[in-house]
Amino acid sequence: MTYFAASIDDAETNRKLAESLEIDFLKSSDPEKSVARAYGVLSPDEKYAQRWTFYIGTDGGIIQVDKDVHAVHHGKDVAGKLEELGVARR
Repeated sequence: MTYFAASIDDAETNRKLAESLEIDFLKSSDPEKSVARAYGVLSPDEKYAQRWTFYIGTDGGIIQVDKDVHAVHHGKDVAGKLEELGVARR
C-alpha cells in the first residue's frame, strides 16, 4: 500500500509543513495546479484545493472518493475505509 498527500503549495512550503507536523509520508507539490485541476479538486477561483481523499486501486483506477474530510478524525476514517476495502494492515 502506498499513500501520499498532494498540495498546490510549493515544495519548500510542503517540506516545512511536513517537518513541523512530523509527517512520515510523501507530500507531493503541485504549484502549477495541473494534477488538482485534473482531479477536479480546485475551487472555482483556483486559490485552493478541496480536501478530498482518493482511494486508487492497484490498476490505477479510482475506487472511491471521500469528499467529506475532517482533519480531526480523518486518519481513523481512512483506516476504516481501507479495512472495508480489504487492504491488509501494515
